[in-house]
Amino acid sequence: MIATVSGTIAHISESIVVVDTALGVGYELYTTPNAIGSKQVGDEVRLYTYLQVREDAHTLFGFASLEEKKFFTLLLSVSGVGPKTAFSIVSHLSFQDAVTAVRSQKVEVFSTITGIGKKTAMKIVLELSQLFKTEFTFESELSEGDKTVIDALVSLGFAKKEAQTLFKKLDSTLSIEQKIQKALQLSTQRND
Repeated sequence: MIATVSGTIAHISESIVVVDTALGVGYELYTTPNAIGSKQVGDEVRLYTYLQVREDAHTLFGFASLEEKKFFTLLLSVSGVGPKTAFSIVSHLSFQDAVTAVRSQKVEVFSTITGIGKKTAMKIVLELSQLFKTEFTFESELSEGDKTVIDALVSLGFAKKEAQTLFKKLDSTLSIEQKIQKALQLSTQRND
């Protein structure tokens, strides 16, 4: 495993940097904006690294700090998030901003990053909230009317998760009363 790369910057191209080491080996790394900052060709640099090994390629990712690298590896623990997606998130968000977004359940903080859809963003917030011991509630994404529908289903005897599952199947153009009626119809169809 390559833990760090230290040397002189030989080439910079967008998010790719080539670092020449004292041993004469040049490493090509994808680097975050923090890792490069205002550095130029010829500057000395030390990067914390993560090596992705696949059948067809070995890709090295470079980070400004150990915290940035730990944030990257934490994101890799989310199902469906690979190195490129995790790298994109780390390039746009600090760890503290991500923690704040997860704790306040602001899915849009992740979904506004290029290449991350709303489903992936919700999965990130859900799984990280479990790691951060923060309770994630589906309702943070709902309007007051939609919360009323779920609360009504719970008061009718449905478990909260079951009410949320039924709600997801409803047409968003229906009124509150119509949504409740449709959810009840769906639940009886399932039980037949």
